[in-house]
Amino acid sequence: MRRLALAAAAAVLLVGATALPAEAYGWTTAWTASQQPAFAGFEGPNWSVEGFANHSVRQVVRVTATGPLVRIRLSNAYGSKPLEVAGATIARTDQGATVDKRSLRRLTFGGRPATTIAQGRETASDPALLPVKALDKLTVTLYLREPSGPATFHELGLAPTYRANGDHRFDAGGGAFTETTNSTYFLTGVDVLAARQHGTVVLLGDSITDGYGTTSGADNRYPDELAERIARSPQRHKLAVANAGISGDLLLTDVPCFADSARTRFGRDVLAQPDVRTVVVHIGINDIGTGGLDLGCAQPPVATARALIAAHRSLIRAAHARGIEVIGTTILPMKGTPMYDTVEHEAVRDSFNHWVRTSGMYDAVVDFDQVLRDPTNLDALLPAYDSGDHLHPSDAGAHAMAKAIKLSSL
Repeated sequence: MRRLALAAAAAVLLVGATALPAEAYGWTTAWTASQQPAFAGFEGPNWSVEGFANHSVRQVVRVTATGPLVRIRLSNAYGSKPLEVAGATIARTDQGATVDKRSLRRLTFGGRPATTIAQGRETASDPALLPVKALDKLTVTLYLREPSGPATFHELGLAPTYRANGDHRFDAGGGAFTETTNSTYFLTGVDVLAARQHGTVVLLGDSITDGYGTTSGADNRYPDELAERIARSPQRHKLAVANAGISGDLLLTDVPCFADSARTRFGRDVLAQPDVRTVVVHIGINDIGTGGLDLGCAQPPVATARALIAAHRSLIRAAHARGIEVIGTTILPMKGTPMYDTVEHEAVRDSFNHWVRTSGMYDAVVDFDQVLRDPTNLDALLPAYDSGDHLHPSDAGAHAMAKAIKLSSL
């Protein structure tokens, strides 16, 4: 069945009005969410700890690539047992939990409507014929009939996820989906079959990349803003954009009750993504701000510039070994942020930023510190770019970050 599905996909490419043969296409990461173990969360209630049983979960994503076929990837990375997915659908988003009925497609896994994902693993669906363009919104609905146990998820979704009792995969309307949360569950990727000249840029980071401080539901994170710039650009070959940020994430230390460090998850969240060409790395501010504190299930060491630099060097080596270019970024100002704003912390940030600017280790550098700082108070964010906590950029700050990245460097 899987061979038949792939043969049908190839036939679609050959029959369509395209000059490129099927082999000139490949799967490209068009959306992603980095996964975390179940926990109560910082951003309001979520369903990760209780999990699901006889529930339909409807999630909306915005893809960043153009192509004729799509597939989803599901993760059970932190599950306590095998995850049984009784079925799944994908469709174009209408409004809220409603979808365009004409576009509703049943997803299969190896030709079957259901799949079981082993503990600690992930799986991809078969291709579905659903032509999409960059910045289209798609809705993925999972039906979880059997108890899932604690759910692998991404906490800061910054968009509503909907839940209904029973099997509502094929509902075009959203009336059954009476519960909402702002996290995403099990869905770790949406891939688009795109021309191989394109590829994906992954943005690795913490809450600043994840979008904390930007308007929920507005697609104003800096990766979103970068995707919009690329989509509007006149370049013929356009990269897709994947957001691999996790709010609160550290570079040097795993926090088992919250998230793996960026260094630990680099292989899964960057190197293993389909068709990655470039990674933009913006990580380290939480190591500086929380070093030495008891986080409940971990106590990060006091961060030094030397340790941050060594970790960044290891990420660069790993990416280059896979032929992936790496763009380095300076750490943003943090003056006025409790715990973060100390003389010692500022010295570490300054030393690390100096290395980023002058080391020559990266294929390119974006000086986010210079772009977002207040020219009259260099250790602080410009007020217009400050979401209010003196650490996270506002919508305007996220826009400025995306604008600072030269598309030619990607």
